[in-house]
Amino acid sequence: MDVQTLTYLFVGASFTLYIGIAIWSRASSTKEFYVAGGHVHPIANGMATAADWMSAASFISMAGIISFMGYDGTVYLMGWTGGYVLLALLLAPYLRKFGEFTVPDFIGARYYSNTARVVAVICLIVVSFTYIAGQMRGVGIVFSHFLDVDITIGVFIGMAVVFMYAVLGGMKGITYTQVAQYCVLIFAYLVPAIFISILVTDNPVPQLGLGATVNDGSGLSVLDKLDRTLVDLGFGPYTEGSKSTIDVFAITLALMIGTAGLPHVIVRFFTVPKVSDARKSAGWALLFIALLYTTAPAVGAFARLNFIDTVHDTPYSEVAGWFKRWENVGLIAWKDKNQDGVIQYAPGAPFSGAPRFSGTRGVDGQRELTNPATDNANEVYIDRDIMVLANPEIAALPDWVIALVAAGGLAAALSTAAGLLLVISASISHDLMKKTLARGITDRQELKYARISAATAIAIAGYLGINPPAFVAEVVAFAFGLAAASLFPAILMGIFSLRINKEGAIVGMVVGLLFTVAYIAYFKLIVPGENTAEHWWFGISPEGIGTLGALLNFSVSALISRYQPPPPKYVQDLVEHIRIPKGVESPHEH
Repeated sequence: MDVQTLTYLFVGASFTLYIGIAIWSRASSTKEFYVAGGHVHPIANGMATAADWMSAASFISMAGIISFMGYDGTVYLMGWTGGYVLLALLLAPYLRKFGEFTVPDFIGARYYSNTARVVAVICLIVVSFTYIAGQMRGVGIVFSHFLDVDITIGVFIGMAVVFMYAVLGGMKGITYTQVAQYCVLIFAYLVPAIFISILVTDNPVPQLGLGATVNDGSGLSVLDKLDRTLVDLGFGPYTEGSKSTIDVFAITLALMIGTAGLPHVIVRFFTVPKVSDARKSAGWALLFIALLYTTAPAVGAFARLNFIDTVHDTPYSEVAGWFKRWENVGLIAWKDKNQDGVIQYAPGAPFSGAPRFSGTRGVDGQRELTNPATDNANEVYIDRDIMVLANPEIAALPDWVIALVAAGGLAAALSTAAGLLLVISASISHDLMKKTLARGITDRQELKYARISAATAIAIAGYLGINPPAFVAEVVAFAFGLAAASLFPAILMGIFSLRINKEGAIVGMVVGLLFTVAYIAYFKLIVPGENTAEHWWFGISPEGIGTLGALLNFSVSALISRYQPPPPKYVQDLVEHIRIPKGVESPHEH
């Protein structure tokens, strides 16, 4: 069977499995819809959390970003892994002991205010939809290439699948679907990584292969060869960074504390029976996550080496088939600037702005670029988001491995999209409707609102997938920055400070969110040409501005709380109670 047939087979089988699980585990109550009834085993919850956590950014984009940024790309590894540890140790057990359904639930009760609850819902929706944009872009990329359909149609297919198991099954369906998705995505990530590590270094362990000697007789290690190859082409060394120390720190911290404020991950700790199970599932999830995250640097390095070896100085007429297949969907482009028919890869953009094609082909079959750049020797454009997906093709691995990677990429994107859609629907139906606008509704009516909210959210997510604002990992980094600046300070102070009151928390969340949104929008949408270090505040990029937004949130909250009355005694008692690690049964615990 050819690659496309195998891909249809693998993707079709995995989708059938996901939908079958959703039908089998259909939610029949709001507790099952929001927190899977609170009876998920810690190991299953750890796998579901890992799938929820390892989105399209982790599976599709992270290794691609690392392969082109080199040392600078490690901010994503440090921030996301460190952030999960921060979440697991600092917030999850306490939020589980509080025992409600959603993050706005906690903020509304802790800050004794429906206004605080509504502000938290708005923050959550902004963060979640920004995150979803990255997931749906990943879905579109996979479908457009592997199943030979238009990106728009691919996104619609993804929307339909998510609708089936998110709207029908709720958290109960999503949890067990995500267990299956984790198995698919980790197998799909590790198998090609092991194959390529053997091909490049003869070492079957990718983590060790990254530091091993390349088996080409040069005697160089992988990183040494990559450094020399890139320097010879005019790039900077792979193992040396170009970002300023303050920007590296800001991005890493924004990703860390943004992780700890992500609502779709936090809610996973409400699905286990006990507080101790929340800690256990956090440990299992960290182990499952580490399998992929420790492999990603090797995947990125191998991908860059193989890409250069395959493409640079190769006549276009002789280039491997994978290049032209990705070229057909516009995610790779080549412009023969010197008219020699040979692909030249060097620093600099091959054209002005985003690639634009005329829709016609030259006599050599090349798609015609309408906006080539002429100020540098580079003739190749490559979308960073395709490196993991294209890696097996570049390395000429068996067709079934290529099809497996397609199924894994979809599993990663859809698992996170489903989790995000659920927290959006839960926040709207539970926090806005039942707790604020329509307090008298029944459990059945609330479940109806939850499903309507999820369906509406899926439609908006589809639009964002068709019109993505940036690379997957960049979009997701913005979501983490927004979570860092808005939700994380309110949650952290809500647990560990008796003095922070509702006025401080509300103003802090609003200021942090607006500042971060404005900064990102200014540099990414209003004046993208000025998105350079000399124009950034304090040298901090839009990807790292969430750190500054969080500091602003903390400062404003503390300042306003100092001049306003302290929280009521029952709220202070609640805070003291959820901080008791073990032994005393909380009246709030379900």
